[in-house]
Amino acid sequence: MSSAARPEPVPLSVTDAPPAPAEGSADAVKGKPLALGLLGLQHVLVMYAGAVAVPLIVGRALKLPPEQVAMLVSADLFAGGLATLVQSWGLPGIGIRLPVMMGVTFAAVTPMVALGLSPGIGLTGIYGAVIAAGLFAVLAAPLIGRLLPLFPPVVTGTIILVIGISLMRVGVNWAAGGVGSPTYGAPLNLALAAFVLCAILAITRFGTGFLNSASVLVGIVLGTVVAGLCGLVDLGHVATAPWFDVVRPFAFGLPTFDGIAILTLCIVMIVVLVESTGMFLALSDICAEPLDEARLIRGLRADGLGTVIGGVFNTFPYTSFSQNVGLVGVTGVRTRIVAVVGGFIMLGLGLVPKLAALVEAVPPCVLGGAGLVMFGMVGATGVRILGGVDFAGNRNNLFVVAVSVGFGMIPLVAPNFFKQMPHALHPLLESGILLCSLSAVVLNLFFNGLGTAEAARRAAIRQAEAAQAH
Repeated sequence: MSSAARPEPVPLSVTDAPPAPAEGSADAVKGKPLALGLLGLQHVLVMYAGAVAVPLIVGRALKLPPEQVAMLVSADLFAGGLATLVQSWGLPGIGIRLPVMMGVTFAAVTPMVALGLSPGIGLTGIYGAVIAAGLFAVLAAPLIGRLLPLFPPVVTGTIILVIGISLMRVGVNWAAGGVGSPTYGAPLNLALAAFVLCAILAITRFGTGFLNSASVLVGIVLGTVVAGLCGLVDLGHVATAPWFDVVRPFAFGLPTFDGIAILTLCIVMIVVLVESTGMFLALSDICAEPLDEARLIRGLRADGLGTVIGGVFNTFPYTSFSQNVGLVGVTGVRTRIVAVVGGFIMLGLGLVPKLAALVEAVPPCVLGGAGLVMFGMVGATGVRILGGVDFAGNRNNLFVVAVSVGFGMIPLVAPNFFKQMPHALHPLLESGILLCSLSAVVLNLFFNGLGTAEAARRAAIRQAEAAQAH
């Protein structure tokens, strides 16, 4: 996943790009700027719909004005480009220096929305917690290997399943027109959401090459065109947005630091780092490059530094995108130069506010049709991971999943369940993902004990392969 599982289907190569040699070395694209550009653009487009979904979810949930939501989109792309360069190009002691694309993790969405809606925390409190969680990840990177046994597939699969289910509420409300919309549930909204959903499924079934790999993005574009013909697309903010502007740090004010908010996102970052570990192990096999402990720690530190960059530039926690790891295996181009090019493309896109305003102008019903696919695929990845868990020989695993999913559903089905608890704990208790994570870890220790580090390492690779398979 990480972030969790990613919603787009397994990508295929750009059809008009020159085929890469089997070794996938830098020499394969040396002196071929067009090929490099196309392959880098492919990496960006494959992750684009999932990357911009998070700022749209958070911005609209916090009821920010359209221009500020567009600012979040620009910041997301810009900071994602920086994080990608840190990870793939590398800094001294930081960066795995493999073809990794970085994007905002879905795992943090629900906790951040709960934090943002809490009195006294808000958006600046989210950014303070993001920065603190990023610093925590940088410092904790050497310890993550020891934490892997706490997160076998029965735990991570359950967490990712609950993440997908939690996000599905967002997709369903989008499909109806968005919470608070006067046309919520209108037949036109439902029809457009259904059109986008059917378009994505048709492209996935019958499309080939790049068209298939970017089915979610293409479906959103088609849906937006149809919505525009129906008079549902307001381009007023697009017309007034500038073509170029810099992304300013702390644009919403200086960050504030709340203990509960920081603890909440630190727990999220542990899950993100465990998922990234599996991704890095799988990618090292694809690229035929050894991954020793020092290199793994550099990669995890880059996740942390990328998250700090996100907090500074008005966006959210970053992680490696699984569909881009799968893209490396499918195209056969295993040089990190392609990811570096993709990082520069993201940087450039982040400096074009008019593009961000266009993304913000996409009607919620269009995003809803795509969200049903994107968020559903997150949950489906959790199911796929759980498919490798031994339930027949170890019935205790059933209790781990059953009870943890139950805890994760509390904030969704009974929002006032913890109403009488201390107010300071509400951001923690109102996050189904965190409740599920804590429950799954504790119950797995109670029933199954602590596994070995080597078994956890093998399980992490299998988990990463399952996440890529969507």
